[in-house]
Amino acid sequence: MANSSSGMAVHDECKLKFLDLKAKRKYRFIVFKIEEKMQQVTVDKVGGPDETYDDFTASIPANECRYAVYDYNFTTNENCQKSKIYFIAWSPDSSRIRSKMLYASSKDRFKRELDGIQVELQATDPSEMSFDIIKSRAL
Repeated sequence: MANSSSGMAVHDECKLKFLDLKAKRKYRFIVFKIEEKMQQVTVDKVGGPDETYDDFTASIPANECRYAVYDYNFTTNENCQKSKIYFIAWSPDSSRIRSKMLYASSKDRFKRELDGIQVELQATDPSEMSFDIIKSRAL
C-alpha cells in the first residue's frame, strides 16, 4: 500500500507495535526509520515500559532523521493520572537533505497509520524535544 505522492509503504510491524504501546502499554516509546532502499517505514527501536525520557532521546541518532512515538504519563493539577501519545518528527540539520525531504514528504501519511496520536512535535535540534517541552504540551 504505497502512497502515490511519497511512494512510502508502512511495515505492518509499525502499526502492531504502536497498538501494543497504545492499548497494552507494552512500550514507553517506538523509534521508526525509513528504509530508503525498500521504500518503507520500519521499526528501529522500542523502549520498555520502565524506560525514561532520557532512554528515549538516547535511542534517536543525532545525525539521522527518525519518526518516534512516546507515551508520556503524567499527573494533572487535579491529581489525575493521564497519558498522552506524542509523535515526534526528528529531522536534525546535520542529516542528509534527501533524507529530510523523504521524512517530510512521508510524515502525514505515516502519522495517519498510527491512530491515537495526541500531540505532534517537529524537532531539528534536541532542545526542541526536551522533556520540558513534552511536559508543557501535555496540559
